[in-house]
Parts: sequence; C-alpha cells; structure tokens
Amino acid sequence: MKLVRYGNKGAEKPGMLDGSGRIRDLSAIVSDIDGETIAPASLEKLAALNTEALPLVEEGVRIGACVANVGKIVCVGLNYSDHAKEANLPIPKEPIIFMKATTAINGPYDDVELPASSTKLDWEVELGFAIGKRAKNVSEADALDHVAGYFIVNELSEREWQAEREGQWTKGKSHDTFAPLGPWFVTADEVADPGDLNLRLKVNDETRQDGSTKTMIFGVAEVLSYISGFMTLEPGDIISTGTPPGVGLGMKPPLYLKEGDRMHLEINGLGHQQQLVVRKAD
Repeated sequence: MKLVRYGNKGAEKPGMLDGSGRIRDLSAIVSDIDGETIAPASLEKLAALNTEALPLVEEGVRIGACVANVGKIVCVGLNYSDHAKEANLPIPKEPIIFMKATTAINGPYDDVELPASSTKLDWEVELGFAIGKRAKNVSEADALDHVAGYFIVNELSEREWQAEREGQWTKGKSHDTFAPLGPWFVTADEVADPGDLNLRLKVNDETRQDGSTKTMIFGVAEVLSYISGFMTLEPGDIISTGTPPGVGLGMKPPLYLKEGDRMHLEINGLGHQQQLVVRKAD
C-alpha cells in the first residue's frame, strides 16, 4: 500500500493511493497516518479494504509529510563510504547516530526555509523508514519485522551550524522545514529489498546525487537493531539512514543552497519530492 496525508498544513487527512495512483480518503477509517495506524494489525485491516469504494480526493491537493505525530527522528551519519570520503572523515566502525527535531518535519513539496543567518545549507537525499512495532534490543535477524514502511527524506543540514559551531550536530539539522518526508508512506511489503534502491537528487535540474542503498555501510536491519540497543523505538518513530555522495559540502569548491534553488529528489518505488528554497527572516 501507499499511504498519504493530504490537505492544508496542520490539518492533513489520511489517504491511500488506488490502483490508478489517485488519492482515496481514509478519514472514515483512521484518524491519521501515525504510529497507531501503521501498527501491523491496523495495516492488515487497511490492506483488506476495497480501495475503489473509498471517496476520491480532488486532484491537485497539497501533500503533507507522510507520517504524523512522530515521537522522534533518529538519523545515521556517514553511512555511505563515498560520502564519508568526500567529507574527509573516516569510515565509521559502528553507526553514527544523532537526533533531528520533529519540528523540522515538512511536506515533500513545501518550501524549504533558508534562515537569514544560514551560509551553508546543504541537501541530502535519504531512505527513511518508520517503526510499526515497538523495538528494544532487537536482533538484526528480527529487525525488519519492526519496519512498517519506507519513504524519502531530504535530511537538510546547515553545515556551519553543524560542524563549525560548538556542540553536537543536532542544531545544524533541526531548523523548521529541514525534514521533508514522503510523498508516500510505502508499506514494507511493497519494498522487496531496502538494500537495493536507487537515490537521486537534482538542484536546478543538475544531478548532484546518484547513488544506491547497496553501498550503505550499515543496512536497515543493522541500523534498527543497533539503535534499539540504546533507546526504545516506538510505533511512528522515524529513522533516516544516511546519504550517498554528492552533497554540497563535498564539492570542490563547496556549493550550498541559495534562495530560489529548486531540489528534486527521488527513490525508485517511493515517488519524488520537490522543494523551492526561500529566504526566511530569523
């Protein structure tokens, strides 16, 4: 299944794509696409619905972030060896994890804010997934049983705030709009192998990133298992798995986003995103 959230920001409704790619309204069935809805029993009930009998949503409606009421966003840094190399950092011996504020969550086609004090805003296309079943000290062999579904994340980073200011990475990752999610929440049964997906990102129609999850250092199962050893993962929590090479930081000389830039992201089977960068007063 491909689940979506649509409507005005802050008032999104739950939906599902039908066989023709049109949005069908799920408001009479579930309240939102959140941790409760993406739990195994709930997804099983949704899968049994006659999609064509659900109300059809008008075309052109705004698409919101594909998961609601997210408890936490856990990210994996330097999870592609080529990306570690372009960042002039050693290949990690174990997953590097950091948190991203949930207030950064944004719709997949909404504008991305360029803060007035920002000088090094960077793009990062990533495979994200959401937890459907509580995970604590989960083995790698059982880890994928806890994944409800997958989606695209633009894990935007302000590099000066991230690396040149005191403290940890979180403040460079968490400004409002720095986490577009979606457009679709694709249930795990539709993703045959999360370790074999192509990721692409363009800025102003120029390809910047073109990679594959085949080259991740730590795969989805290993990442989930590892994180669950340090914290409990609850239904609706999100993990973003890292980015392939081609970020602005790694270019020679470095190149960062500016007002008016347009980003286009896609992962095969998970749809695409597009955002316009707009200047935001602090």
